[in-house]
Amino acid sequence: MVKRDDVLSWNIINGKPTCKKYAHSWNPEAMRIVFLLYRLDVGGLETVVVNLINRLPPAHFEYHIIALTQCGAFKKRIQHPHVRFHDLNKKAGKDWLVWFRLWQLLKKIKPDLVHTCNIGTLEGVVPAFFAGRPITIHAEHGRDSSDPHGENKTYIRLRKMLNPFVDAFVCVSQDLYSWLTLRVSIPKTKVHLILNGVDTQHFTPGPRLPLPYPGFANTESFIIGTVGRLWPIKDQANLVTALANIRQSDPEGFQRCRLILMGDGPQRQEIESLAHHLNVADKLWITGWRDDIAQLLRCLDLFVLPSLAEGTPLTILEAMATGLPIIATRVGGVADLLTEGHTGTLVPPGDPNALAQAILTHLHNPAWSQNLGKRGRYHAETYHSLETMVESYRILFQGNRI
Repeated sequence: MVKRDDVLSWNIINGKPTCKKYAHSWNPEAMRIVFLLYRLDVGGLETVVVNLINRLPPAHFEYHIIALTQCGAFKKRIQHPHVRFHDLNKKAGKDWLVWFRLWQLLKKIKPDLVHTCNIGTLEGVVPAFFAGRPITIHAEHGRDSSDPHGENKTYIRLRKMLNPFVDAFVCVSQDLYSWLTLRVSIPKTKVHLILNGVDTQHFTPGPRLPLPYPGFANTESFIIGTVGRLWPIKDQANLVTALANIRQSDPEGFQRCRLILMGDGPQRQEIESLAHHLNVADKLWITGWRDDIAQLLRCLDLFVLPSLAEGTPLTILEAMATGLPIIATRVGGVADLLTEGHTGTLVPPGDPNALAQAILTHLHNPAWSQNLGKRGRYHAETYHSLETMVESYRILFQGNRI
């Protein structure tokens, strides 16, 4: 029999679990938390999980991260010494056995709390229930890429059906809170609004840094950038199209423009092909995944988030903390972060003409644009501190402890 003071780290390979024991070397009274993610990789919700693990009182909590697929290199950002990682290696498409493997693993870990994230892991609350009935918390960080407006009836029914297995829901924006309580009909007593926070000491304003990329270091260049996974819901293609529209409407302004897409993903080749087709490839740099986002943000004149759907995007908070002027689409919780004409500029999603005009307004009005960035920095410091977010989760976790 596995004792409470043993931790088992499993790696499910070809459906066969292998198991290695680790003796606890920390407080045996610490709350044992499992974060269940679809994948531990670069992303907003993953950053929230990493920040929680790194910032919550280390003596009070111990952690396991279970990825339905795999834990990637992003796990290197975790500084807590007592975290165990588990890969369930879920097959593409329907893989019902992954929930059985999860149940087996949870039986061994014996968590006090299981924290699921987004629709892809919500079904994990059922194996958790049958593995010992730990506290279950489900967080909605944003809607699925195939359902940006939250109207998928199957997903809505799934949330309603699994509601009895969830002790508390977390939403990261007022938009998601209203949708979950009104559209999905989750009782308000079970739903907690916890806004994402940003490390305002790591992301800080300063003089614009030179870019380490050919053709982008010119001091006369107007550097536009965004951060995110290259896939349809982030709609970086819209930003590339907007750049081409600027070429038509303001050729002189276009000559100054440079565009940086910080990230990688399944749409990279498609975006590169689009840039070549629109004859703007020489103005584009796709950086791939980077560990120096804070430094690259300091190279920008303007941050743009062209997404089709969002929760409370961390990338906007990071740009605000850096003191950058921001253009973003009016989706999800974005309007809760940016006030039109005060801390940013809002445009309709999927509208490259509106986006191009907004970019040109910032290009030709630098003093006004920089003032928006300064007010954004103040907003991030005042309302979205990382300390406030972490403390809210601590109260939620420990307040639900049985």
